[in-house]
Order: sequence, then structure tokens, then C-alpha cells
Amino acid sequence: MKFRVANFRSIRAEHELSFAAADIDDEIIRRTGVVSGGKEIGVIPAVGIFGANASGKSNVLQAIRAMKSAVMNSVADWARVEGVPREPFALDADARDETTLFEVDLLLGPSQVRYTYGFELSDERVEAEWLHAYPEGHKQVWFDREADRDGGEDFRFPNANLRDGKRLVELTRPNALLLTVGASFNHRQLGAIHRWFIDNFWLVTSGEDVAQRSAYTRDRLVSGRGGAKYRKQVESLLKVADLGIVGLDIDKTLPEENQVRLLHRADGGKPMPLDFLAQESLGTHAWFAFLGPVLEVLDRGSVLLADELDSSLHPLLASEVVRLFQDPEANSRGAQLLFTTHDATLLGTGMVGRPLSREQVRITTKRKTGETELYPLLDAHPRKDENLERSYLRGRFGGVPRVMEGATAREVAELLAGVG
Repeated sequence: MKFRVANFRSIRAEHELSFAAADIDDEIIRRTGVVSGGKEIGVIPAVGIFGANASGKSNVLQAIRAMKSAVMNSVADWARVEGVPREPFALDADARDETTLFEVDLLLGPSQVRYTYGFELSDERVEAEWLHAYPEGHKQVWFDREADRDGGEDFRFPNANLRDGKRLVELTRPNALLLTVGASFNHRQLGAIHRWFIDNFWLVTSGEDVAQRSAYTRDRLVSGRGGAKYRKQVESLLKVADLGIVGLDIDKTLPEENQVRLLHRADGGKPMPLDFLAQESLGTHAWFAFLGPVLEVLDRGSVLLADELDSSLHPLLASEVVRLFQDPEANSRGAQLLFTTHDATLLGTGMVGRPLSREQVRITTKRKTGETELYPLLDAHPRKDENLERSYLRGRFGGVPRVMEGATAREVAELLAGVG
């Protein structure tokens, strides 16, 4: 997957985030067999975004989510509003007059055909939209759409590769995406692209959706969706987290929120169930809530977005999540993980053994204008044997707060002295 965005929240200039690998000989890289520019495309299973607070890490994930929301909702939800709902860069008034760009490169189908789909939005309408396919590496323009200054639109279908595309034009409002319209009318080719957005990009946040994700994990267990395999996977991952859990019990006679009880080691050797809501720790809640989305994504071979992976998981657990996606047997369907974090130990060679290579790291910094800058760690030319954790914390790659040692304590002390 390759994603481009411009003029969204703190992201003003165009930036790109890519899962494509430069070195397909790296043992964690998944080979695709797809050739572009004479080279085979390799895919990175996990990418981590590092950066200081308020540098825009979360906005990269939110941009992907916003693109998915537009594809899902432009026909029904946008019909209820005037124009197009969007969030351009807020710290420069001129940005309101500029379009917001979203574009994604994806691989689809058994033969892993590459597609490029994107669009540009203003406050009033869809200013541009395009879908290109690359079967066997050769570009096919399925459609190009562009709004003109007089309020009209130009749709181009330069060949017959997209069947019945012209029929959809008269059904497409200026503030709706042709892709969404096509999927609404069961267009087979556009529906396949639309389905990719449905199946991908489950966003996991650090706190606000824990209860919702816990309910999802619990409901799959209670209902039996996923079968015995799912229950075994959940139990195994609970045990390896070293939370003192030895299994789980399901009792459908209890209130819904307590129908799954985790079994803990107890004196005498007999496992003891605890009340999930009242007695389990916040760390246990966080890990249990994380398992449902992770197992779902691994089963589908889709993409998980995890915001602040380190805020609810111990560094050792966070590193194990990364390794889970990088294990070819555990992740046999090619799922991918994109996460934000402050946890520099994921870059080190200490207790977690550096689960991330140089190619898997992205950095965000905030410019003086308030704009987010996103770039790969490789742009800083780190050495193969370099201690990435130490260099990152020292600011060599950017993405760390510009705070002098002890400055916070001195500020507080001076303020308190002044009050006294």
C-alpha cells in the first residue's frame, strides 16, 4: 500500500507513506511477484511512525481513515449536507481555497493487480477523481474526472476497461464519488475497489474505544464466530502476555459484559475467574480489547491502524505485536500494521531486540508554520550498525521534543517562587 495526502489537518504539503520495500531480500519483506519499473515490489508488514507530541503522527492515521470515510459515505451522508465535509490545514487561511488530496496504491485479487485510486475535494464538490489499473505492469486509465470553472464536470473513459462507466455519470452528484456510486449500484469492478476500503483500516486508539473493542472480542467468543480456533488464539495470546491468566470461561447466564471471565492462577492450583469489569486491571482490559482487531485483521489479510501503540501496551507486548505481523506463518495472509508510538525501545537492541528495521520507521516533525512533515528514517542515512534508539533520542533523525534537560522543572520552580 502507498498513501498520499495533502491539506488535511496539520498536513499541508503533499506527503506519502509507503509500505513498498526497497530491499526485497530483507527476511521480513513479503514478496508480491508484482513488477513495477522493472523491479519486483516487496511489501513491509509493519511500519512505525515516531515523533514528538503534536507533531502530526495521529493525523497521518486520521487521513487514511478520512479517505475511507469519504469512499464509504459520499453517496448517502454527503447528500444531507451542502458541499463536502473536510478538514483543511487550519493555520493558513489560504488553505481553505486549496483542495484536499487523498490517493492510495493497492494490490488486489489473486493475481495482485496494482490499482491507483484518488480524489481531490474542495468545500463545494469533488474537484477531481481517478482510477488507474496496472495489469502486468501496464497502465490502464479506467476513468479520470475533473471539475471545470463553470461548475460542470468532465469524465473521461479512454478505453473499454471500465465497463458501463459512462452510465454512472448521470447518477453522480458533484459532491459524491463515482467509486461510491458504482458500488451502490453493484458495479462489479468498482465494487471490488470499494470492498477493499470496507475490509481495511481498522483504527485502534489508545483509550476511547477500549470498551467497544472489548465488546467485539467478547462477542466473537460468546457467539462462537471464528469457532474453536478463535478461542484458542485468544487464550494463547492472553497467556503469553504474562498477565497471570491461564485460560478463559464463557457463561452465557451472566450479564452480557461478564459472560467472558478470565481464569487466573490461584493458591491450590485451581484457576479462579475474576469479574471482568470490576476486578481486571487496565492493562488486561487493553490487551483483551486489542486481540479482537488484531486477529480479525490477520484473518482477513487487511491493514490495522494503531494510534499510540505504546500507551496501553508494555514495550515487550508492543514489540510482540510487531513481530506477530512480521512472522510469515502467523501472518500468512499478508496483513499489515501501521502504528504511531513514542517508544524508542522499539528501535533499540536491548530488551526487545529491535523488532523494527531502518526501512520500517517513519518520522513526523512540526515546522515553525505548524505544518507536519513526514519522512522515512532512511532519509537521515542511518548506518546499518547504528544504535537507532540512541540516535533518535539524541535528535539525529528529528521527531523529538526540543526541550532542554531540566527546563520543565526550572519553569515550575520559578513560577512557584513567584507566587510565593
